Amino acid sequence: MNADLSILHLIAGASPFVQFVMFLLLLASVLAWTVIFAKTRQLKKARVAAEAFEERFWSGAELTGLYKELTQQTLRPGEQVMEAMFVAGFKEFARLKKDGLEAELVVEGVQRSMRVALNRQMESLEQHLPFLATVGSTSPYIGLLGTVWGIMNAFRALSGVKQATLAMVAPGIAEALVATAFGLFAAIPAVMGYNRFVNEVDRLNMRYQGFQEEFLNILQRQVRR
Repeated sequence: MNADLSILHLIAGASPFVQFVMFLLLLASVLAWTVIFAKTRQLKKARVAAEAFEERFWSGAELTGLYKELTQQTLRPGEQVMEAMFVAGFKEFARLKKDGLEAELVVEGVQRSMRVALNRQMESLEQHLPFLATVGSTSPYIGLLGTVWGIMNAFRALSGVKQATLAMVAPGIAEALVATAFGLFAAIPAVMGYNRFVNEVDRLNMRYQGFQEEFLNILQRQVRR
């Protein structure tokens, strides 16, 4: 009789340790996909928010009115990054200018304030990316561990058999190799998602830094008048 080599049968017939490895990899895959979907939505909202704010900012909006309006809103971390930078920078600008400091000191203070705001926002954008990197780098090895363990059990079961055949070994090896497949299933999307998100976060960071420099130039011209 031919052995049933369906995936479900192989999983059900695997040893407890191999099943635990498969469950661990399946859980890692589910969590990785959850992060991928959530991070995709967050970065899309961040791009849309940046485009909308830049369009409004450069349309000639009065800075004081824009600041007052934004302070009455609850800015979403990791999404309304430029808004958070603008609020932090303009607040520091108004405070230092009121104190009568020199133009260079005012600009330096605003720059520090905006840099701190940007760093806090970048922490939100980069959140959970290390988890994707961990899943992508470790899942194949965890799957390989399950495979090695399963193959060891398959050959150990043949120790008391006088004549071993391929038909006797095949099911055990097949169920062991499923663990490797689980590892790759978890690792590949995690690596692809991590690389994509790191690239997008870097592009957004450059965009935010560009806005910071342009805003500082505007404030510098104002404070020197």
